[in-house]
Formats: sequence, structure tokens, C-alpha cells
Amino acid sequence: MFSSALLDAVRARFAHVDACPFSGPRVFFENAGGALTLKSVVETSGLYAAIPDNQGRDNPASKALMAAIDKAKADMRLFFNAPDGQVFVGESGTEVLFRLIRTAALGAAPGGIMLSTTLEHPASRSAMARWAGVTGRAHILVPHDDATGCVDAAAYARFITPEVRVATIVHTSPVTGMAVDVGAIAAAIRKASPDCFIIVDGIQHASHGAVDISALAIDGYAISPYKVFARHGYGVGWASDRLTACTKETVIGGPATSWEMGTRDTGSYATFSDVVDYLVWLGSTFTQSEDRRTRLEAAATAIHDHETALADAIVNGMGNMRGLKDIPGLHIIGGADNARREGVISVWLEGTPSEDIVSFLNARGIRTHTRKADHYSGNVLAPLGRPDCVRISFSHYNSPAEVAQFLTAINEFTSAA
Repeated sequence: MFSSALLDAVRARFAHVDACPFSGPRVFFENAGGALTLKSVVETSGLYAAIPDNQGRDNPASKALMAAIDKAKADMRLFFNAPDGQVFVGESGTEVLFRLIRTAALGAAPGGIMLSTTLEHPASRSAMARWAGVTGRAHILVPHDDATGCVDAAAYARFITPEVRVATIVHTSPVTGMAVDVGAIAAAIRKASPDCFIIVDGIQHASHGAVDISALAIDGYAISPYKVFARHGYGVGWASDRLTACTKETVIGGPATSWEMGTRDTGSYATFSDVVDYLVWLGSTFTQSEDRRTRLEAAATAIHDHETALADAIVNGMGNMRGLKDIPGLHIIGGADNARREGVISVWLEGTPSEDIVSFLNARGIRTHTRKADHYSGNVLAPLGRPDCVRISFSHYNSPAEVAQFLTAINEFTSAA
């Protein structure tokens, strides 16, 4: 876990870290719905929002905009560890996934099938269903394991054939919080179907661990920067050279490698550089290396370790406060002891609507969220026979004191229930 001094330094870099501008002091355990925003991102957004000049002009302001975009694209490559392929900004992470999947479905060899899993967010599942229908392919869903809240290569293997044309993988589930072994799954798909296009939804994973595209045999990766300490209003994608070569929507006569539609917001790019700069700073406190990628990886490892310690305290308790696993009638999705967990613990309490728990915690200054068995979370909750659950989602800037405040409140609620 971070030292007190480092945690203070981390928290000082985030806006509204301990208080909501509308409701006052609070613990923010709703990070899976969108992480806190770096103060530098707020400043950068305001700076670029005020600049009237456009990109691609022969004037100093325009050249400064283009320099910011070039820096950001280099930072995106560093973040993804993707020296090849194309990085680009889109409308949102969901929109980026739709575009990657659409391009893959239309660019793949005719026939065959498209393969997803029941663990995936509707962003990728909906895109796959849509373009399987348009291209006349079957859309096959690999079932995830209800007990672990995850899906593995062995589960995929039962459905992988040479006929798989497009496959999707969710790196981490936003409902169960469990990370998936993308490398093992991609390798299994490649072995059976070398030409398959593989698209990864990294939206939930990106703030909790390293992304290393160079180590993965994939063709597309999408993230939502508002979940990685930036802001709403854009998504970031990476596409392999092979996928980029497929026919896609582009302006007639424009660059064949371009994925971007129209003039993008320079502030989107610049704020992603803020994220990378922050992670490089954080990593510098754990390694003496001057290499920025090494520092990013060090930051990812430290973030994972800190969040694992927070999860352990929430589940097992701290001091004289009992943890979630010892509360009668309370169930933890994916189990109490699960090494795949990244920043999310989803629970339900027998005989109690999850909304009641969320409201109780909110009244005591602790922000959590109810997930319902709807089009967003029904894929996980319906097989469990649950109408809803409470999602407790944390990040590396959350503190042991905040965990203690949460445990005090949840034990108060369950003792009275």
C-alpha cells in the first residue's frame, strides 16, 4: 500500500478527491462509473477550449495545436506500448469499439462466425450483434463462469474454430471487476484462426493495470479516458496495421491510415498527455529508471498492489471492523478471495434491495452504485438470479481511512437490518 506521504501527494493531484461540489464531504467509491479527474486535466481543458484557431493552418497557434496532438499520439503509443498501428481519438470508448468492430466485420473474409462472451459490456456485444446480422454471420457467445465472475481461454476453446472471423475480449468486467487473461485467449484464437480480427474492450482495465499491446496478438483496443483520470467527451483507440488497411469510413482523398472523422478536439489529446505525465510521475516514485515506459509499468504495478490491499481490507476487515465476507447474508460476486479482481467488489445482501444499501451509504457520505439486471448488467446478474447488486469501486487514490469509514457504515446498516 502507498505510504501516507505518497498517498497525500497522489490525492493532491485530483479534483474533488474528498468532497462533492454539490453534496459536500464524501468517500468516492464509484470509480467504475468514472474516475476522479486530474487537476491538470481540468486546467488543460480550459486552456484549449478557449483557443479559436484550427489545426493545419500556417500560424503559431495552429502549429502549437498540432504539436500538442503529436505529443499526445506519442503518449498514447507509450501508454498502449504500441509502436505499430494507429492511435486515434473518437467520440467515446463505446463509439471506438463500434468502429473497430464494424471495420473488422466488413473487412474480414466472407462467412464464418463472430465470437463474444457473456461477460462483455453491451458496448462490444451490441456492436458484434449488429454487424454479425449485417454480414450474415452467426454471433456466438462464450458463457462466463458465474462462480469466478470471469472467462478464460479454456471457455473460449470450446467455441474457437477456423471459422471465427471476428472475436472480442473484455479485459476487465465493470460488473464483477475480474480481469481476463487477454494474451492467453488471443493466442488460442490465433492458433485456430490466424486471420481472425481480435478487438479488446480495455475500458474498465485501463486505470487498474498496464496495457501492453506489443505482447498481445490483437487488432484493436479501446479505452474511455474519463475512466483513466481524464474527462468525458472522447475515446481513445488503437488499431493494427492489418485492421487499418481494411476499407473504412474516411474523407475522399484523405490519408488512408486515418481513423479520425473531422477535426477532433485538441484538448482531448492534450488531456491524455496529462494522464500519461501523471502516471510517469507516479512510477518515478517506484523506480530509478528514466525510461517513461518503465515508469508507466512501475505505476501500474504500484496501483494494482495498492488497490489489492484496499480490496483485502474491504473484504476481510481492518482493526476491529468486520469485512464483507463476515457479514451474514452478504454475497460477493466472484467470491471473497479472487486474484483477478481489479478495483471492483460487487455484493448483494439477502432480503434487502441494493438501492436501500446505496442510499444508506450515500447519506453517510459514501458514494457507491446500484447495478440492475438491465441491458448493462443483466448478463452477470440474471444468471445469478439477482435483480440488482451494490458495486463498490475504488481507485489508487482511495485511502485506508476511507475503507474504515465504509466498513463502519456497512456494519451499521447490516447490524440494524
